[in-house]
Amino acid sequence: MIGEHVLAGYVPDAGGREALDLARGIVALTGGRLSVATVHPPDLPAAAGEARAALDQAPLDGWPADLHVQEGRSVGRGLTVLASRIGADLIVVGSPEGGARGRIGVGAAADHLLHSATEAVMLAPSGYVPPDELGRITVMYVRRPQCEEAVIRAAQAAERLEVPLRLVTLAIGDVNAERLRDDLALAIRLALDSADLPPEEVSAELAEGDDVADALDDVDWPDGELLVCASSEDAAAHRVFVGETALKVLRAAPCPVTVLPRGYY
Repeated sequence: MIGEHVLAGYVPDAGGREALDLARGIVALTGGRLSVATVHPPDLPAAAGEARAALDQAPLDGWPADLHVQEGRSVGRGLTVLASRIGADLIVVGSPEGGARGRIGVGAAADHLLHSATEAVMLAPSGYVPPDELGRITVMYVRRPQCEEAVIRAAQAAERLEVPLRLVTLAIGDVNAERLRDDLALAIRLALDSADLPPEEVSAELAEGDDVADALDDVDWPDGELLVCASSEDAAAHRVFVGETALKVLRAAPCPVTVLPRGYY
């Protein structure tokens, strides 16, 4: 299950604090290890010192964490290199300041990670405050191998964390809704076969609308939700790559979103 070693990308602003809060929440759930990193440009000793000073002021509130100052030509690249070096399995970043509250903003660091990271990537919405407990894991599902992998991983995580699992498929515009419901029925069976979950704890919904944002508004998103997305079929093996629709889902989702690398087992 992801979250055994979580790396939070920290900058001294609201997005950095929200990423750190979300990372701590994941570690509290999994009992994993927390690392926190600030990335600075290469060959600039002053920048390294500033990064260290910012990291030393990170609001850990007594939470044990390994602190890293990482050199990188970009924040996203620096976090990816560091995650590989220290064995982190999840990179958490926040949204840039100035975005819509309650929605994910994809800044330069997140954009890099969403198109090349070798670890799972989790993004915190702007203004995110972690709930007291995880309420449910939702998988954005379409019938293809990468999404089936995501269902398996999410089902196993839901079993371990003792939370319900929901599968959601977008039904945008004029589509064959019955075929999509049949696909969801097969996905429910896959989830039940992959983990020891009570059948009543696994559900599926069609999110119907004229576009992605409209469809996501068609289903409920209570506090404590975590959304899981698979990478695009265009992703290289063991790398994250989000397609156009998944990126729209990220921007419209009102909860944290995790994107799994292709072939994540």
